[in-house]
Amino acid sequence: MRIYPEKLNGQLKQALLPIYLVSSDEPLLAQEASDVIRSACRQADYSERQVFHVERGFDWNIIREANASLSLFAEKRLLELRINSGKPGDQGSIVLQEYLARPAEDTVLVINVPRLDSSTLKTKWAKALIDSPLCGFVQLPSVTIEQLPSWINQRLAQQGLSADPAAIDLIVARTEGNLLAAVQEIEKLKLLSNATHLDLETIQASIADSARYDVFGLVDAALEGDTERSLRMLAGLRSEGVDIPIILWAVARDIRQLAALAQQLNQGTSLDRALSKVWPAARKPLFSKALKRLSGTQWQLLLKDAQLIDEQSKGQTIGDAWVGMASILLKMSGSRLPIFQHQ
Repeated sequence: MRIYPEKLNGQLKQALLPIYLVSSDEPLLAQEASDVIRSACRQADYSERQVFHVERGFDWNIIREANASLSLFAEKRLLELRINSGKPGDQGSIVLQEYLARPAEDTVLVINVPRLDSSTLKTKWAKALIDSPLCGFVQLPSVTIEQLPSWINQRLAQQGLSADPAAIDLIVARTEGNLLAAVQEIEKLKLLSNATHLDLETIQASIADSARYDVFGLVDAALEGDTERSLRMLAGLRSEGVDIPIILWAVARDIRQLAALAQQLNQGTSLDRALSKVWPAARKPLFSKALKRLSGTQWQLLLKDAQLIDEQSKGQTIGDAWVGMASILLKMSGSRLPIFQHQ
């Protein structure tokens, strides 16, 4: 059953469905939709929560067991299944359809996947979930750069703020399409300015320009192989109070693209052709150096490291996210480490 994003709150107030499928390429939007579902579950006394991350080698029998078992304390449960690839595979497809046929009692299952493309939407597991009245399918559209000014304007209004078009354009330029960064900029503006209407001068006075450029400069330094500079910039960002999700977004974005490019090279694509879609073009030399420095397997391992840092930053896994970020930068820049492996 398709639920449009703007209708999700209303549906949750009517009744909690056994399953929700949240699909988006925008981490902020996916997180917010999932938070709304979690909040509704808490209000309905779903006090037990389990989170499963589907990676290579994931044992889908864990989901079967979770479905078959009762809560340890006979409490209502919230199960979260995060499929970062968006493809559960043959075994996962079977297990999801089995779960749909007989959902666990007093349990809500939230499945998080990237935005499902047209081919994935036609697969058996996706069609079964989307067509079922037991599953709420929430597909969150990406916000294009053209739509971003209107989106930011709406977010400002939610905070009781308004802004001149030139001021909104400045926020767009500084956040470069990163919705999480845009929201955090808006939150800072609310804290730093007493005005409810923001003009260009107000925003220029309230927002430090250095942080955004340092985030992207940090990534470029690592790709360049300048370990010392990248670590120095990381320490500077931390001291300035820049949140690690913003840094992780920029780092993970490039790692994800480099992993895809490395796969193309392994399949026989020439370096020039693989780099043809890198934008802006001025970054091609950086990507070329990075691809020659690390293998496709190493870029895939770095993706796992990035996922671990995300969990650490949210308190879902034990560990220091800042230490993990420093480790990623070391590996990206090609520094010699005793062992290159997923921590």
